[in-house]
Amino acid sequence: MSTGGIVLVALVILVGLVGIVVPLLPGTLLVLGAIAVWAIVEHDVIAWVTLGVVTALLAATTSIKYLWPMRRMRAADVSTWSLVAGAVLGIVGFFVIPVLGLVIGFVLGIYLAELANRHDQRVAWTSTKHAVKGVALSVGVELCGALLATATWVVGVWLTH
Repeated sequence: MSTGGIVLVALVILVGLVGIVVPLLPGTLLVLGAIAVWAIVEHDVIAWVTLGVVTALLAATTSIKYLWPMRRMRAADVSTWSLVAGAVLGIVGFFVIPVLGLVIGFVLGIYLAELANRHDQRVAWTSTKHAVKGVALSVGVELCGALLATATWVVGVWLTH
């Protein structure tokens, strides 16, 4: 692959990394897709091994991304309904107050759903904090996996050139 092609793949990976933190784009899929395109174009053993390692890393971190935070939120007794309400208000908030509204709407949605469910402001706020920590943990796990995948790709590029 030419230098320009490698730079283009790197830019798509960068957009994917941003998409993990600002959930407008399918970040992990962009990272995996860009590395897969690189491997197809390179078409050698190192590229295919790199793609295999990246796929395994991203599959593992995707599993951890969902299992670990959900277990913590269940232990804190945060309901699925609250997370759905947070997601819906987060989406609405994103359009009302670009970018920042996503976070504000998410937190407000969880709090209001927990307040309606528990009828106690302190308990609802505690549940909201647990849910926000769980989502932050989920994003952190996904970002770490994508960064490890990116580092693996960088090593693969270095070995093929």
